[in-house]
Amino acid sequence: MTSRFSSRAALIAAMIGFLMSANFAQAQDVAPTPPPPSENPAPAVSQGPRPYTTLRRRSRPRPATPRPATAPAAVTPVAITAPPVAGVTPLPPAELEAFVDGLVRRSMVEDHIAGVTISVVQNGQVVLKKGYGVASLKERRAVDPDRTLFRIASISKTFTWIALMNEIEAGRMRLDGPVNLYLPEPLQVRGKDKAPVRLRDLMTHTAGFEDRAMGQLFEHDWRRVRSLNDYLDDERPRRVREPGALPAYSNYGVALAGAAVANVTGKPFEQLVAEEIIFPAGMTRTTFRDARPWREGLPAPMSPELAALRSEGFRWTPLGWREQPPEMTGQVAPAGGASSTAADMSRYMLLLLGNGTLDGKTIYSPRTAQAFRTPMYRPTLDAAGWNAGFQDIPLPGGRRGFGHNGATLWFHSNLVVVPDLNLGVFIAVNTDTGRDLPSVAPAAIIERFYAPAPAVPVVRPLGGDAAKIYEGEYLGTRRNYNGLEGFIGRLTQRAQVRVTPDGQLAILADDKSTLWNATDKPGVFRAVDGPKVVVFESTDGRAIRFYPPGGGSAFERVGFTASMGLFIWIVALSTFAAVATLAGVFMRDRRETRQTPTQTRANLLQTTQAILWLIALCCVGMFAAKSDDIAWVFYGWPSGWLVTASACALVASVLNVVTLVMAPVVWRGGRRVDSWTTLRKLAFTYTALLYAVLGALLILWNFLLPVKG
Repeated sequence: MTSRFSSRAALIAAMIGFLMSANFAQAQDVAPTPPPPSENPAPAVSQGPRPYTTLRRRSRPRPATPRPATAPAAVTPVAITAPPVAGVTPLPPAELEAFVDGLVRRSMVEDHIAGVTISVVQNGQVVLKKGYGVASLKERRAVDPDRTLFRIASISKTFTWIALMNEIEAGRMRLDGPVNLYLPEPLQVRGKDKAPVRLRDLMTHTAGFEDRAMGQLFEHDWRRVRSLNDYLDDERPRRVREPGALPAYSNYGVALAGAAVANVTGKPFEQLVAEEIIFPAGMTRTTFRDARPWREGLPAPMSPELAALRSEGFRWTPLGWREQPPEMTGQVAPAGGASSTAADMSRYMLLLLGNGTLDGKTIYSPRTAQAFRTPMYRPTLDAAGWNAGFQDIPLPGGRRGFGHNGATLWFHSNLVVVPDLNLGVFIAVNTDTGRDLPSVAPAAIIERFYAPAPAVPVVRPLGGDAAKIYEGEYLGTRRNYNGLEGFIGRLTQRAQVRVTPDGQLAILADDKSTLWNATDKPGVFRAVDGPKVVVFESTDGRAIRFYPPGGGSAFERVGFTASMGLFIWIVALSTFAAVATLAGVFMRDRRETRQTPTQTRANLLQTTQAILWLIALCCVGMFAAKSDDIAWVFYGWPSGWLVTASACALVASVLNVVTLVMAPVVWRGGRRVDSWTTLRKLAFTYTALLYAVLGALLILWNFLLPVKG
């Protein structure tokens, strides 16, 4: 998400003119005879972004929908096999397939997933490669692991980091050099009041950008797609903290890095990544291009051959799956524009396990390979971090891997490589409700075959004072800090931390509750059901923030004035006061309607405010009722319901200032028989003060200033 989903590029605008476009596009999309891969050859292409889906979708009843047969599994050796790691038993293909079948089919039923593609490699061989379910309902086309292209979303970022590290190795860029050295002037990061943003900061998501996404990270209308350079110039986020201070996942930052590489090499990003990585790796069905008509000023679209092999994206509804229009992400190609097959991703994992060499071709150096396996940044010693742009991933059995996950509106994916086991797992789904399967599948495979979980989980209860240290409300750093998207971020990027009666830590976030056991290290907690870790930082015996698994953000403790509880209570009381104000208009007797001219005007102002507050509340309710459709939220941003609500709240707040100024005169009003009763004056004053508090909170929560963040 927020210009949090701001990541877009500077290489696409430099594409060759229309006269040369046909030949040039074909040259970029077709590999120059790659070495014999384990899959059938085909042109190269792509697409897929990475979103942050902060608005959760509800689980719905599943109608009886017939599911197509799964595509056959395949055990496909590549040209060169690597020797097994000493002491590691290779995966048994038959048992692996049976386990994955059970895991995938159970998730497809429980989470209403239309299609899944998966591949597993080990010791230089493809051990498992399989497709499940459908890629297209209209065509009744099954998922084929060799041919069906899935969006791989933020896994695309790893290609960007390989291209960047190649330029660093060549001496044309410096890891600790300011990114502005490598960008054209219109795209350079602004803000002289803060330190320069370095390439290192972009790779570790610590550049200090806010995160924006609504209305611009994805496009469903190809006519709205912009070039990478135009996107980066139009959608630049604010800098909300110093570089290197705290992590906040940034699509914009990765797109900026892609633009820098394109500018240094003088090649459009799509061409660069195809020539340096995709073609040499023999990935014949992988591309960073969108499936759309050709348009001048944009990179060439996906070839028709590859476009015909794309999986559709699906949204689960009470009436079954609904195919969705393609998500256009070419404007942020370096951050999430790739599409690929399970077969091609097998070759990519073999490349990562082979230290940058595949089929005798060196695509990146051993030094870069080591960087991808070594932590470049961790906010604290035990927290999740980044290995030169790759996620540092804790795994069962105390092992660690590296890789990346990804998500668009409809696709979810994950890639995990484990050098200690010479193992790689890639999995992707094509349905909005399927995000859990890719996140758990790699660890589940490793746990099943290499690190069985204990029959009885180990529990280390916290001491009696733990509640005082850790309990509280926390707000994430990965959000927009301005405008209505900032308001949505404050609502959704929250976590509640509580200590259970059993002494475990419970973290409630993202509509889920997870349990964590204490470890022998203060402030470090391990998941009850897996290897993930959260780390708390404390000052003066009180936690001030914590770092969740994944490394994409930090959660900072918020005080009472910024708490959700206070906000809900003030909104509820203000709603009651507004209803009471309107009820009083119709229910007062003749004596209670006596009032001075000033009181008459004050009453009219407060009645108007009550109407405006109730309209605002109803509009927010309408937005919330429709927000289950994430495409409606993203593509229709800013929602007219929210803009109307914000406008009504702003006018009501201004009128309330006038009401407060009039309050002393209201209390001094004329003779007793011609004035309000003391009780009505108290109600008037209480309501005015309550509205003032509500207005102040809405300013703090970015609701009264619906400007672009």
